[in-house]
Amino acid sequence: MNVDPRTLGWLSRALTHEMGAVQQYLAQSVLARLWGDEALATKLRKEADEELEHAERLMQRLIQFGVAPSSGNLPPTRLGRSAQDLLAADRVLEIDAVRLYREAIVHAERMRDPETAALLESILDEEIAHVHQLDGMMNRQIEHG
Repeated sequence: MNVDPRTLGWLSRALTHEMGAVQQYLAQSVLARLWGDEALATKLRKEADEELEHAERLMQRLIQFGVAPSSGNLPPTRLGRSAQDLLAADRVLEIDAVRLYREAIVHAERMRDPETAALLESILDEEIAHVHQLDGMMNRQIEHG
């Protein structure tokens, strides 16, 4: 299959982002558990699983293009000293994802690749939902903290 190398670049960047998100959410889940906050630990673990599912979908698309998936260097995990710190770091991560997917969608549409654009749009929708969920969690933390 003949594919634009820049499309592969966008998919690989997205994969790197998702694998970094898995690492961050999983590490934060462990930290929350160590703090004794099982509810937060469970929520963060669920987020890690959702990000892993995004990575799997991106890998599938890369494999469909005949390319072995490979993520680049993962960004450092952002931890913190409080639940509020973790959620703020996660919001930055999700905002970065929204920006990345919006730019990647523009490229896919320019390349007339509706299948890749649809994949990226579906993940974008989920990332936007994550931002809204984090906003709600942060507001609850402020109210109860």
